[in-house]
Amino acid sequence: MKIDRLIGILSVLLRREKITAAELAEKFEVSQRTVYRDIEALSKAGIPVAAERGINGGVYIMDGYKIDRTLLSTEDMRAIIAGLKSLDSVCETNKYRQLMDKLYTDGADGSGSIIIDLSMWDKTFISPKLELIKEAIENRQLISFTYYSPERTEERKIEPYRLIYQWSSWYVWGYCLNRKDMRLFKLSRMTGLVNLHIKFEKRDIPEYSCDKLRHTKGEIEAEVKFDKSVKWRIIDEFGAELPRYDEEGNVYLKFTWSDVPSFFRYILTFGDCAEIISPAKYRQEFAELLKNISAKYDTQLSD
Repeated sequence: MKIDRLIGILSVLLRREKITAAELAEKFEVSQRTVYRDIEALSKAGIPVAAERGINGGVYIMDGYKIDRTLLSTEDMRAIIAGLKSLDSVCETNKYRQLMDKLYTDGADGSGSIIIDLSMWDKTFISPKLELIKEAIENRQLISFTYYSPERTEERKIEPYRLIYQWSSWYVWGYCLNRKDMRLFKLSRMTGLVNLHIKFEKRDIPEYSCDKLRHTKGEIEAEVKFDKSVKWRIIDEFGAELPRYDEEGNVYLKFTWSDVPSFFRYILTFGDCAEIISPAKYRQEFAELLKNISAKYDTQLSD
């Protein structure tokens, strides 16, 4: 995009006394003619960029503007590079790496103290989806996919507006044409993702808030006791302040969950290290679930 290139050229000029148009053209993978057009655009924007031809010529910012060369400090640049690295961790292309190379300055070479890796174990699993959805968002094009949720599996068609990373997963937030409302979809639950290349008019959408989407109607409450051997996991997922502990170090936690079936599925991930304490209704229903599971294996053993 032109605006990205203009920002990149300005960043280079703020760090260097002078650079040739040929160097800028090679760095940003455009023609020298395009570079000169970009210089003209920067000048029209009020930035005093000049170009001199000849052996000692080059592109530079006039002396009166040099006071603004500290537009971004080294720490600012390190923060930007850390963010770009996080995007590069899930991108199969090298565009973010190229942008980092353009932004590297003395003292901000990308070797900062913070590393953010947003990738999954298999980068090829999620990266194509991110790239396709990002393109659809930028061009305001509809996307369709098959979506697997706990309730059903169905075809969805949405107007995508945001790519979101939260709760250790990637999501797309958009207006669902099936439900006539804003919805959040987990990328790992999608198959058959397609950019339909059908334009849509941008809607007045609400500001995204994870709290509004995380808590749903029909919430249930329950208290669970966890064996001390899984204390590390409870602290990892909920923090050390929320649970209470008995004298033996076992953990007690009060849950607010969206629905009973998904709550039971979560408790099952702890095996025999979790016990529902209350309410009695959920304790009994969970016991019935365990009996049904056990019956399946009893039948297989008898066969």
